[in-house]
Amino acid sequence: MTPDLLKTETFDLVVIGAGSAGLAAASAAADAGVERILILEKEDFPGGILLQCVHNGFGLHRYEQELTGPEYAERALSELRRKRIDLRCGAMVLSITPDKEVRYSGEKYGYRAARAKSVVCATGADERTRGAIRIPGDRPAGVMTAGLAQHYMNLDGYTVGRRVFILGSGDIGLIMARRVTLEGGKVLGVAELMPYSNGLARNIAQCLNDFDIPLYLSHTVREIRGKKRLEQIVLSQVDENFAFVPGTDKTFDVDTLLLSVGLIPSNRLLTELGVRLHPKTGGPVVDETLQTSIPGIFSCGNSLHVHDLADFVSMEGENAGRCAALYIQEKLGAESGDSPVVRTEPGAGIGYLLPSVLHAERAEEFLLKFRVRKPYRDVALLLKLNGRLMKKIKKPYLLPAEMENLRLKKEELPEPSGTLTLEVADE
Repeated sequence: MTPDLLKTETFDLVVIGAGSAGLAAASAAADAGVERILILEKEDFPGGILLQCVHNGFGLHRYEQELTGPEYAERALSELRRKRIDLRCGAMVLSITPDKEVRYSGEKYGYRAARAKSVVCATGADERTRGAIRIPGDRPAGVMTAGLAQHYMNLDGYTVGRRVFILGSGDIGLIMARRVTLEGGKVLGVAELMPYSNGLARNIAQCLNDFDIPLYLSHTVREIRGKKRLEQIVLSQVDENFAFVPGTDKTFDVDTLLLSVGLIPSNRLLTELGVRLHPKTGGPVVDETLQTSIPGIFSCGNSLHVHDLADFVSMEGENAGRCAALYIQEKLGAESGDSPVVRTEPGAGIGYLLPSVLHAERAEEFLLKFRVRKPYRDVALLLKLNGRLMKKIKKPYLLPAEMENLRLKKEELPEPSGTLTLEVADE
């Protein structure tokens, strides 16, 4: 179909994705005065990954209540229903054009386009699969990602296996260890390639320790065995270079292997549009307003960088929605070509540092987000501009599993341009 034959509508803002980030972005934009807002969601129901997370622990930061995932989604949706926002589920976004025309299709809508003044991408993240980590061996049924298993059990009502092993200590994998156990399955262990866990400490305690499930650090699956259904896995210890340690093989008789080996921000739409991507996070390069390298296109949530908690995803979505509103209202301020910029770079011990660009003349305060490369205790964070120390912050501990925030006031920047680095140093 040619563009001239498309059924095209006009909106001020189009939000792609109706998970915690997208719902928060649309709601915040409406509160900021944006009137014509469209949310497009590829699934049949809004809420995203929250709908399959039946465990509690959501909402403690944003609502000061402990909610399950569906309860958290319903709270966000109830806020949305009080506002005049067009939410369309079963709408798969196919592309975004440079002039911010969002093209989508669905059984209810056919093939349509939505012209917008601004677009917020809140498309979430995808799980790494067996192919992504290249586990050798047979290719039987019973090997799946932890998130898919969670969907099968909590939404579809299927039992995924009776003798289960989990590779990767990400939070979804830890939570599924508990879930499988509560449903009568036997979890023989959780293996983690790194010498430390990649999950939150509370999930280690509540999902493994409380059920006597062993955690094998510095271990990984080196072989999968089975014909039609998974029969065995071979687990091996790895050294500091991730090479297998001879004589450490352990064989487990299992029917299911769940993979919790990380998430990849989902950014096909932005990649095809030509948006610059961050080499560490896999999400787009953004400035302090969460605007990408293309003016008027914003990113937030797990499609920007992988978060720990849905509360933080929502808060970031709110920020993206407010900034998109300022862009629509032509109040955002000077673009990068018209004002000096500070570019951020991770230093020693820092995995990534966001945002990538700060416009010192455009904001009174900046929120820096980062993760460390490994666990630290009793260290200091050194914030430097153009090699000169600006700030030293003592930290009793830092963990890769926990995203850290650092607030920086405009008056703390001695210069409005240059390179800002953050590094970990011995206290």
